[in-house]
Amino acid sequence: MKKIMINMIRWYQKHISCWLEAKNIHCKYYPSCSEYTKQAIEKYGAGKGMLLGIYRILRCNPFSKGGYDPLK
Repeated sequence: MKKIMINMIRWYQKHISCWLEAKNIHCKYYPSCSEYTKQAIEKYGAGKGMLLGIYRILRCNPFSKGGYDPLK
């Protein structure tokens, strides 16, 4: 399951994320939300990694400042 999720994120990064960046739509956090989720899945496994990724995406809203937010 872990490999499937990571491959899905890589596909998103390769095919969709680069298209969004070309339209000047990008993540306000560094590393990006997709990279953060990928790192979380690699470190904590599929379940906890996805929960951390979802929590990160929920924090990404117009009222957040963004910036550097590494995986802990």
